[in-house]
Amino acid sequence: KVGRTLVEQLGKEGHDITIIDKNRERISQVSNIYDVMGIAGNGASYKILQEAGIDDADLIIAVTGSDELNLLCCTIATQVGNCAAIARVRTPEYSQEAKYLRDKLGLALIINPELEAAIEMAHILHLPSSLEVTNFAHGQAQLIKYEIPEGSILDGTKLMDLGTRHHANILIGAVERDDEVTIPSGDFVLRKGDKLSFVGERRHTKEFFSHIGVNTHSVKNTLIIGGGKAAYYLAKQLISRGIKVKIIENS
Repeated sequence: KVGRTLVEQLGKEGHDITIIDKNRERISQVSNIYDVMGIAGNGASYKILQEAGIDDADLIIAVTGSDELNLLCCTIATQVGNCAAIARVRTPEYSQEAKYLRDKLGLALIINPELEAAIEMAHILHLPSSLEVTNFAHGQAQLIKYEIPEGSILDGTKLMDLGTRHHANILIGAVERDDEVTIPSGDFVLRKGDKLSFVGERRHTKEFFSHIGVNTHSVKNTLIIGGGKAAYYLAKQLISRGIKVKIIENS
């Protein structure tokens, strides 16, 4: 699924793509839908990589279900070719050593979808009223996406009045309305249903929500269904923030 999604996205950008998989039927399905070259075989094989054109490749991305195979594919590729390498690594033990593995094996990037999903969920649980929360500057600043609900005091407010009326020490960078994105000026009037993307220090974003009457109480107790890798990463994130966690799992 990840490989197919990558093929779709990279294909739209006009890249020349070769996909390697042991399953010939899967190769056939992907190559019938997308304009790619497909090779059936082991991606960690020097012979297969040569056949796929590793000598001329700019980038190899290994996203099989095995962390070890992904790391091996990338290691061999960087040894025999002059390409950047990205490996999907999901196991908690390897994730704790991601920087070491990346540096020692010469990888451009190690990606962990479950960990990224857990981080995203933890951010949302910190500000449940938001659609999206992204932390940067070591967590000191936040980029937040928020939809103005019916009856909000923001409905009908000009951006230039936010500072005086609602003590808004934030910067609204974009407003999405009716599937159109606007970079607003001070005269822009907010309406219900608008999706705001704004930046501010963590304390200022909480103050802003408080002034406009939005509940910003962080989650205190969580119940997670399923005990897979994503649950492990999420529980670890939440516990470090003092949130109580209960996990339900068949095993």
